[in-house]
Amino acid sequence: MHKIHINTIKLYAYHGCLPEEALVGSPYTVDIILETDFSKAILSDNLEDTVDYCSVFNVVKEEMAVRAKLLENVAFRIIKRLKNEHPLIHKCTVTITKVNPPMNGNVLGVSVIIEE
Repeated sequence: MHKIHINTIKLYAYHGCLPEEALVGSPYTVDIILETDFSKAILSDNLEDTVDYCSVFNVVKEEMAVRAKLLENVAFRIIKRLKNEHPLIHKCTVTITKVNPPMNGNVLGVSVIIEE
């Protein structure tokens, strides 16, 4: 098994349970780890023999644009779409981090991680 990491996709989105979060939004980062077998791509040097990470980025961008109260919901949607659109993915891990969450304290970020 091989892995593809897409590290620190930076996006601005409007997720959260507070009404203000829907209005002002906040910065997020998304990390993706894909487990796949790209043995064929190693030899063929053809994009269709592996998972196109530009396509993965577009899925993340589109799903992050759909507002949700919970990051758990967004991460789950991302995984489901990735696995549906890319049959070469055997396992997928999505980490979404809300940078500077609205908490009463100095917190750099809060993350959810879903692995499927």
